[in-house]
Amino acid sequence: MLEIVKSEGHVVGSKVSAVELEQIKRLVASGVYLNTSDFVRDAIRDKLAAIKTIKYRDVDYDTAKKEVMGYFQERGEAYPSDIEEDLELDYKLICQIVDELKREGRLEVL
Repeated sequence: MLEIVKSEGHVVGSKVSAVELEQIKRLVASGVYLNTSDFVRDAIRDKLAAIKTIKYRDVDYDTAKKEVMGYFQERGEAYPSDIEEDLELDYKLICQIVDELKREGRLEVL
């Protein structure tokens, strides 16, 4: 027995220039995409994946400092931006903690 699966997709309209449409049609004709809709869905997924949402946790200074020290102990070295993303801490807070760790001699800058 053949089972029919119904998609819960939504239709979104958009205008594109003639040049853009021609480029899309060439990609479809060359077999890169099944059709124009396939291209649009793929482009939307790529764009959404490229946009990162940054969220921060609300932690006190001492907790954040312990987490940052643990991060360096685990990885050895890191950029503050990596710590920001991985630990979900505010960038300025991380820089403040890193400066303090350097002053305390617990962190060495390469």
